[in-house]
Amino acid sequence: MNRRLGIFVAVGALTLGVTGAGTAAASAPPSAGSGHTSATAEIFATNNTATITDPADPRLRTRLGRFDHEVRDIIRTHGAKAGRSTLLDGVFWSSDLKQATYERSREFDVNHVSAAGLHHIADIIRKQYEQESALTFRHLPRTSPETNAVDIEATGVTSRKLHEALLADPAARDELGGGSVTAQDGRLILIAPLADLPLAKKFVGELGVDWNKAEVRYGAEEFVGG
Repeated sequence: MNRRLGIFVAVGALTLGVTGAGTAAASAPPSAGSGHTSATAEIFATNNTATITDPADPRLRTRLGRFDHEVRDIIRTHGAKAGRSTLLDGVFWSSDLKQATYERSREFDVNHVSAAGLHHIADIIRKQYEQESALTFRHLPRTSPETNAVDIEATGVTSRKLHEALLADPAARDELGGGSVTAQDGRLILIAPLADLPLAKKFVGELGVDWNKAEVRYGAEEFVGG
């Protein structure tokens, strides 16, 4: 992944409820049918090496099926358990091009993996698919000394809406970089540093999302190779 894979935030400064190992929602914990993963960790990656600026580019319609199977094999080969994989539509801001870029990617759930093991697997994926970096997120308790980021998810967001919001908010596009939406059901995913909570919360509102209905989980992010 050549850019920050956005996905949505919250920080300890908010008066959020806490459930389990760092899961929170502004009003209630995630339901059993929510989109949030219960995996130990996640890897966000792609095999795309092109810069795509046209939202109608046919490369954005790929389902990354072969990539999905190959990455799952890498995860299993290196001692972890591969969970579900989710197809994502990403919209990111390029400061060099001064315009939005687009990318198809996948989020991979990973279980039975240590921090070192997760880093190793992500680095293998990054090198094999010639990526500048791959993003990992380990789910941790909110109070863990290793917690440095948040995974926020919310329904009812389209890639078009995400694009429009980025163009309208220079601070969000420069600091957060962009975000991703699940291709199947329009669920926003944003992973961001804890320090960027106020900005991310504001941006979520600009996307038309009720912050009280957003799902929040705490953990540690790492851009492996970045």
